[in-house]
Amino acid sequence: MTNQLLAEDDAAPAPMYQWESAYKRSWEALEDNDGSLATALALLARDRLKRRRNAAASANAAPLHRGIIRHVYLVLDMSEAMALPADALPPTRIECVLAAAEAFVNEFLVVNPLGSIGIAATRDGGAEKYTEMTGNAHEHIAAIRHRPNREPKGEPSLQNALEIARRSLLHVPSHGSREIIILYSALTTCDPGNIFDTIETLRHDSIRVSIVGLSAEMQICKRICKETKGIYSVVMNDTHLKEVLAGHVAPPPVDEEKTSALAIVEMGFPSSMMFEAATLCANHKKPTQTGYECPRCKTVVCDLPTDCPICSLTLVSSVLLARSYHHLFPVPVYKEVPTASR
Repeated sequence: MTNQLLAEDDAAPAPMYQWESAYKRSWEALEDNDGSLATALALLARDRLKRRRNAAASANAAPLHRGIIRHVYLVLDMSEAMALPADALPPTRIECVLAAAEAFVNEFLVVNPLGSIGIAATRDGGAEKYTEMTGNAHEHIAAIRHRPNREPKGEPSLQNALEIARRSLLHVPSHGSREIIILYSALTTCDPGNIFDTIETLRHDSIRVSIVGLSAEMQICKRICKETKGIYSVVMNDTHLKEVLAGHVAPPPVDEEKTSALAIVEMGFPSSMMFEAATLCANHKKPTQTGYECPRCKTVVCDLPTDCPICSLTLVSSVLLARSYHHLFPVPVYKEVPTASR
């Protein structure tokens, strides 16, 4: 009996690394008779498009007030949990998440031309800003791709991340939305104080917090989103991650209390100018030779849209304002025509 068990152990295959066993000829199950994958890929694309259309139909089923001036802080979890292996987020968890963050920044600023976005990260038990809130996508992508910003370290801190984003959103005017979107990978949080006090402060300041979980559901994340009227999602794979982030691109509905208090928003339309000598940008405190001059206080800013840091006037361009009209006049709901009626 002992010799038989030893023989079975010798015959058993040796354990393999994940990267060794991941190579499978999975495409053979999807091939047509002629060896083509075109039919299978077309079916997948059609199902994905159908899901998006159904989601858009459900979103536009009832008339809603949506704010076109959005101020969003994107918080990245750059703790050691981001370096853990994840088969569902290839090639690695950190590369997949940062690539999705870059795509989200680009799409957000295209769909929300009057909006602005900032990026922060939490690691080593603290939080740090990568960029200030601005509508310049190149600045955000450069910060995400900056090598020191892509190194996961220590433990995350939800409270510190929420506080640093909240302080950056306090100056936002009442007619603009205040939102925080967190990509969270860890299952723990290292906070210096009572996070429930921070949740109450966020609710009082009308800041909407949405969290995208990359590992498993956490009760504290669920509580934060529920108290601040945000959305909590836990992704299953890289495709689901992209779909969840795409759901945050369109402006969320405006609360009824805020809708009743809406009034006319005063805006300035500065023209692009070139300066003979380098002039200091009031937003980024950097010298520039091209920029925009506030029509009220003559303060120079380097990009639009933004709020004048001196007189708080909202500065936009007519092109950006025209591009925002698609939220006011949405595309009609797609109706699928049966094959028999064609």
